[in-house]
Amino acid sequence: MDTRRIGDVEVSAIGLGGMPMSIEGRPDEARSLATIHAALDAGVTLIDTADAYHQFADEVGHNETLIAKALASHYRGADVLVATKGGHLRPGDGSWTLNGSPAYLKEACEASLRRLGVEAIGLYQFHRPDPRVPYAESVGAVRELLDEGKIRMAGISNADPEQIRLANEILDGRLVSVQNQFSPAFRSSEPELDLCDELGIAFLPWSPLGGIARAGELGSAYAPFATIAEKHGVSPQRVCLAWMLAKSPVVVPIPGASRPETIRDSAAAPELALSADEVAELDAV
Repeated sequence: MDTRRIGDVEVSAIGLGGMPMSIEGRPDEARSLATIHAALDAGVTLIDTADAYHQFADEVGHNETLIAKALASHYRGADVLVATKGGHLRPGDGSWTLNGSPAYLKEACEASLRRLGVEAIGLYQFHRPDPRVPYAESVGAVRELLDEGKIRMAGISNADPEQIRLANEILDGRLVSVQNQFSPAFRSSEPELDLCDELGIAFLPWSPLGGIARAGELGSAYAPFATIAEKHGVSPQRVCLAWMLAKSPVVVPIPGASRPETIRDSAAAPELALSADEVAELDAV
């Protein structure tokens, strides 16, 4: 697979988002492990997770534990950059809450280290701004984790341009990634993508195909993706990921998957070369 860079690490141009394997509607463990192994077999070397990817209150870190198990049981597991996140919580009633306090983020990182079974987390990302905590304080905790060697690289998620610039300043220019929602249905993160392109920071679109419930409807909702897909003999989802890759060399989509066949299809996106006219047509959707 083609590769791109996050910080000083070379990763596959397409990553795997782990959330669908751990929240509501998740598959059984055997299928999840098969999905992760299929990703590795297809050349994926970036897996994104979070301690909040779980369903019930007593299983915090379900997805991190699942990924650690899958990597330990595959011969390519050691080649993978695992990116996890802290600062988002799930009480177990289906809701999402926030805790961006420095003390909590440090505790969350320690717990993630234990679940992943590593001495240092490859990429640790502040999951979402907490309006009750000054952003600089939350990112400052990530900086301390970086300086202490608990994490190898630092990123942020769900950030606006001002927060990206502030985080990079607090981290002394060591911000390596920004993970924001971006898809044909959600284009409001284009300013963040453009800023990352300018600064040379990896931009990781989450839910790049529109989310768990809508990914299968991408072609019917956005006709140009279906038309171009038919022309190339591929899925609209593959066209979507190829379009994102064509927008900037800093883009590394992380489509979620819970079936081996879907991540195999996504992993083939870097092989699809879209013309400039096709990219422009999709940009105009």
